[in-house]
Amino acid sequence: QVQLAESGGGLVQPGASLRLSCAASGEIFSISVMGWYRQAPGKQRELVATVTNEGFTRYADSVKGRFTISRDNAENTVYLQMNSLKPEDTAVYYCAARRVGVPGFGSWGQGTQVTVSS
Repeated sequence: QVQLAESGGGLVQPGASLRLSCAASGEIFSISVMGWYRQAPGKQRELVATVTNEGFTRYADSVKGRFTISRDNAENTVYLQMNSLKPEDTAVYYCAARRVGVPGFGSWGQGTQVTVSS
């Protein structure tokens, strides 16, 4: 079992920055990929960014150049640095983990709200 706990959400104005954190616990040795998803009201959950154990990253087109995902393996924490935030970035952001040998992201955090509004 892997447990994930997000923090760092909040209300910010357009153009501002915010950093989300996700602390992993439990069977962290089994994690191969960690990622961030988001879900806006009335929309489906979508992939924002992922990072592998080796540090390879992947981003949704809508956040490329503005968001950066990083991983601190010593602290078992993954971060999402969000710059130049837009109102359309407003959503609940979820941390997720994929375990070795298990298809898909099977472990999820409780979510943290990010609201971008003037």
